[in-house]
Order: sequence, then structure tokens, then C-alpha cells
Amino acid sequence: MRDIISNIAVVEAIPPAAYAADNTPAAIDIKGFDAAMLAIHVGVGGITFSGTNKIEFKLTHSDDDSTYSAVTIDDVQGIASVGTGGIVKSLIAAHAAPTITRVGYVGNKRYLKLLADFSGTHGTATPFSASVVKGHAADRPVA
Repeated sequence: MRDIISNIAVVEAIPPAAYAADNTPAAIDIKGFDAAMLAIHVGVGGITFSGTNKIEFKLTHSDDDSTYSAVTIDDVQGIASVGTGGIVKSLIAAHAAPTITRVGYVGNKRYLKLLADFSGTHGTATPFSASVVKGHAADRPVA
């Protein structure tokens, strides 16, 4: 077996909770790692999502943790398209079963932020969380 624990780090991008409004995105520093993947965990939808009542997960990146720009399809792997503003996942229809969406980051910026952007009315919260798996560490073992 190969040792993975000494070669990766996992950090929280969005803490696990039931949300009914936008989160405050934390900056994720990927310095010292040559790979990153986001894992977006979404539970059963608190509402029936639609084009009006929706959640859009927007990924942005930055060189300086000050000026962020939306990722494009060239910056990510594992998804078919990226929407306006860096949308890497949209909840716009009924979400009856939990899911995990993996989004590989292949851009060249140092910092990432993931925003769960709510639109419309969300009378009941939806449980979700997101983690960033940082890989190909420059210094091993990763503490």
C-alpha cells in the first residue's frame, strides 16, 4: 500500500451545516502543493430548487488573497462547464438524494474561495459542506 496521508492535506472550504443564506467564503491557501480538488457535499434539498430559488457554488481564485476572479473551464477538471462568475455547481432542480461533486483545480493561483450563492426564497435550509484536498506536497510528510 502507498502512503497517502503524508502527501495530502484536507481543509474546510465550507463548514458542514444547514444553510439558508450565503456563506462567508474562507481563503484556502494552496502554497506548497501542486494539486487541489474540491469536494462539495450536498444533502437532501431543503426546498425544491428552481431557476429562481437556487444555490450556485462559485469558485474564485487569487494570486494575493485580495483580488479574486472567477475560474474558467481552463482552471478546473471534472465538470462539463463553468457558469458566469465561476459557477462550478448549480442546484436548480429537486435534489432528493445526497451527492458529492468533485472539482479539480488546475489553475495557477495561490488562493481559492468557494461561495454558496443563494437566490430566491429558502424557507428551509439545505445541508452542505465543502473540503479542499491539497496534494503533491512540496514538503513531506504533511503535518
